[in-house]
Amino acid sequence: MKTNRKETIISVITLGCSKNVVESEILMNQLKSNNVKISHDKFVKGSKAVIINTCGFIEDAKQQSIDTILQYVALKEKGKLENIYVIGCLSQRYKKDLEKSIPEVDSYFGSFQLQDIVKELGLEYKNELIGERLLSTPKHYAYLKISEGCDRTCSFCAIPLIKGKHVSKTIESLVKEAELLVKNGVKEIMLIAQDLTYYGIDIYKKQALPELLTKLSDIKGLEWIRLHYTYPAKFPLDVIKVMKEKKNICKYLDIPVQHISDNMLSKMHRNISKNDTIKLLNYIKTEIPEITLRTTILVGHPGESQADFKELQQFVSDFEFDRLGVFTYSHEEQTYSFENFKDDVPEKEKYRRKDELMSLQMEISYNKNHLKIGKNLKVIIDEKSDGNYIGRTESDSPDVDNRVIIKTEKTLKKGNFYKVKITACEEYDLIGTLI
Repeated sequence: MKTNRKETIISVITLGCSKNVVESEILMNQLKSNNVKISHDKFVKGSKAVIINTCGFIEDAKQQSIDTILQYVALKEKGKLENIYVIGCLSQRYKKDLEKSIPEVDSYFGSFQLQDIVKELGLEYKNELIGERLLSTPKHYAYLKISEGCDRTCSFCAIPLIKGKHVSKTIESLVKEAELLVKNGVKEIMLIAQDLTYYGIDIYKKQALPELLTKLSDIKGLEWIRLHYTYPAKFPLDVIKVMKEKKNICKYLDIPVQHISDNMLSKMHRNISKNDTIKLLNYIKTEIPEITLRTTILVGHPGESQADFKELQQFVSDFEFDRLGVFTYSHEEQTYSFENFKDDVPEKEKYRRKDELMSLQMEISYNKNHLKIGKNLKVIIDEKSDGNYIGRTESDSPDVDNRVIIKTEKTLKKGNFYKVKITACEEYDLIGTLI
């Protein structure tokens, strides 16, 4: 596609996780620097092309990506756009299959081919813009991807097959990127990677997340730093020490345990036992009693018996995570589980187990929210909806956690912090008034 730079509009559609969001933002900044008008996550009439950034992690995500591609193929066939380009994890993993099954797409690119797609569009890829992004999030928060790929060997996970080995960015480059974000109005940064705790081993020969956090916390104007995706095995305990010392590091930790039964932890190749998992979690809660712990659970993995599930259910009930997500097992080709185990838990049973855990978590979440009634909390405002302002506390990450619904006649500014008195609650929302 050869673009007319004064008139070209390109729609960029991002699917999947926040790591894909960052990749789309890098791409959109390159396009903008070439005088291309951008629409993100919404197809705009008059767009010459659409770029779909896909997810290929599990079956549901793959199907969503394929459905989205077919949606735009239909528009192309009706003459409503000229070109379709597909990038990201799905095309990284299944490029040849996609080229055969959906030939209407003009070109498929993998996860690491941003330069190639820019050149395909007839535009100039500008190396001086590396580290700069066109944010698709509200301007007061952003994701900071500190590494790519993964060296873990979880038996169910296809990420290493798609993304390859773990590659850390340097501390210096990440601090520079974060400083630029803050300069442009960002107040909250969420650190993301396939595994934050592995950060630095490849380039510094040690787990360097504590050092990175210390450097980031010194950036003036950066009010909240939030940690996502920390692996429990060989967790660097100095992270907790830094979190205690630095006020702008949120007392919030996303630490996916996936399961608690030793039988399942072994089958999943998680490299940690039940006792060590509980010991770590209790240590974190003892050191920082006010911390918010988020986790994810995987149910229906091959070999998960009713006894394994009951053990997991009891653990969730006893430990009472503040935030919890549940996924059902997807039998992903080329993974260890696919090659060595039969997918022996029926789909209906997988979803039954998921529903049971989420029903349990709903009650836990409500009880924890109820304890916050009457408290005054620091809240950042994200948006206004249906006449109310929507914000979050230090305990909540965008899109995945609780919200604070604020009813006030005053005008509040997005991205600003306010003190809010909590007056009521729902299972996953707090309701409050401005102090």
